[in-house]
Amino acid sequence: MQQKKEKPAASRATATYPGLNAFLDYMRGQRKYSEHTCKAYRKDIAQFYEFLVHHYGSKDGSDIEPGSVTVLDIRLYLGYLLREGLQPQSIARKLAAVKSFYGYLLEAGIIKVSIPSQVSTPRFSKNVPGFLNEEQTASLFEEILVSLSPDSGSRKKEAPEERFTLSRDRAMLEVLYGCGLRISEVVGLEHEQINLEQGFMKITGKGNKQRIVPLGVHAASALKNYFEVKQNFFRIKNGGSPDAGYVFVTKKGTGIYPVLVQRVTKKYLSAVTELKYKNPHVLRHTFATHMLNNGADLKSVSEMLGHTNLTTTEIYTHVTFGRVREVYEKAHPRA
Repeated sequence: MQQKKEKPAASRATATYPGLNAFLDYMRGQRKYSEHTCKAYRKDIAQFYEFLVHHYGSKDGSDIEPGSVTVLDIRLYLGYLLREGLQPQSIARKLAAVKSFYGYLLEAGIIKVSIPSQVSTPRFSKNVPGFLNEEQTASLFEEILVSLSPDSGSRKKEAPEERFTLSRDRAMLEVLYGCGLRISEVVGLEHEQINLEQGFMKITGKGNKQRIVPLGVHAASALKNYFEVKQNFFRIKNGGSPDAGYVFVTKKGTGIYPVLVQRVTKKYLSAVTELKYKNPHVLRHTFATHMLNNGADLKSVSEMLGHTNLTTTEIYTHVTFGRVREVYEKAHPRA
């Protein structure tokens, strides 16, 4: 196949990359990947296909077979992504998607060798995640949120709508920090996943993998209060319960959405930190950092976060090393 000069990746492929639909069906059915993850895979693999279409000067992509791809093609694609301004982490993710797809094609007998697997993943430095220190965390939960509580002396006569919003936001933040949940896990949390009496939650994370997460006293108390306020609010408002079966709902009774969680988190974190990014993941990072700082082992924290391997969790060891050194210098006679 004669190579052509690389062109901007404007869409012109009308054919589907052979095996892509079957691969996505496999990811949904056998690997139990979420629809969101499958859409990301489709997008990344389709982008690679578009690159090949332009790279080879194909009319519609129908003449491009997966087995004809070369190591040079892969490297040129990575170079193209780099010139497009993508960060190394994003490039590594896109290459991982292509490798997974070709791994499936190999197992299915569609190709005889997986060329992408012969290309090394670009190395990139792992950014230490932003987090709150323990003083900032105490200020958030014991000062900021307490002062805004509908049960505080000056706010006991607040309207039911504001009372509902404040109790929901408090419970949401307690769960994000106390359980280290992802934003998608908070949005999709249902009542049947929570056991207040025994103090745990059943969480379905990435790849539909389930895990048990302990529910701390403060998070459990905030949830219990929120459930009572929510029940009273919707009984007064419409004589019943919210339409959604989700734990966290809007004032209309429908499930919350990611932007709402981001907005709530930014609002309250702005009062205690100057971090550039004040998103829900800050509280997840804070959960992991504080757990490790206070003696939790890496494997347990990894399991509670829902990480598939320890290397993902190890980034927090860079954050907590300062604490380890402090303990060492205080305790070791020859430090």
